[in-house]
Amino acid sequence: MKALKVIAEGLTTSFRYPHFMQGAQPTFRMPPPATIYGHVCSVLGDWFEPAGVGFAIHFRYRAEFQDLESTHILAATTGRLSGTSLPKALEGTVNPFQRGILFRPRLVLYLNRPDWLEAFRQPRYPVVLGRSQDLFVYREVDVVDLVEAEVAYFEHTLMPDDFVRRTGAGQVVLMPRFLDVHARRQPVFARYLILQRRVYSRDFLRYEGEPPIRFWTDPSAADADGICLGLLFHSWVDGSGHPGLA
Repeated sequence: MKALKVIAEGLTTSFRYPHFMQGAQPTFRMPPPATIYGHVCSVLGDWFEPAGVGFAIHFRYRAEFQDLESTHILAATTGRLSGTSLPKALEGTVNPFQRGILFRPRLVLYLNRPDWLEAFRQPRYPVVLGRSQDLFVYREVDVVDLVEAEVAYFEHTLMPDDFVRRTGAGQVVLMPRFLDVHARRQPVFARYLILQRRVYSRDFLRYEGEPPIRFWTDPSAADADGICLGLLFHSWVDGSGHPGLA
């Protein structure tokens, strides 16, 4: 299978938990699928129909730290400027909070859309991942040939949440999967397994009567034993299947 492979790097990024409003803004340790969708949209310059588009990611960072930020909440004082509806003055309060920051992030993004190669080589908008100030740069944009294999290694990636019963590793989290721009940006959430340490498919738990599982792999990312990086493709809107399985 041919796939688009994009390697992007930045100085900092942060993927905040959407239900934290004040006091602290922890970060996911992996970009949520909704963030990846927005990133691709910024490259193309418009919203795209997500049905049938699959993506897989390999994401790392060097360190995580806390930064001190503040929000400024403004309120109008009583009284208006003569002849206008503008307030005479604004009064505000400053609310400091801690935000989780990931230092030196590196994203390897795979898309089953090799025809978007030129779009990623000439993105429509500035390349960011996370907050608007988290600028990224593309180190490599190319089309690669993925191959099928029964043995692969997985690390620093998102997996379907039910893979926790196969690996016994990682952390299951609820993440924003998609923001529907046609429904007033209504968020859709899904559970994923964040896997950071390396695991091998040969060590996955298998159940009686279950056929061997084959995965898409990237031959350009092989370890010392010649075992290639395994990829699990996700969808933003399609069913609950595992389109990353061969």
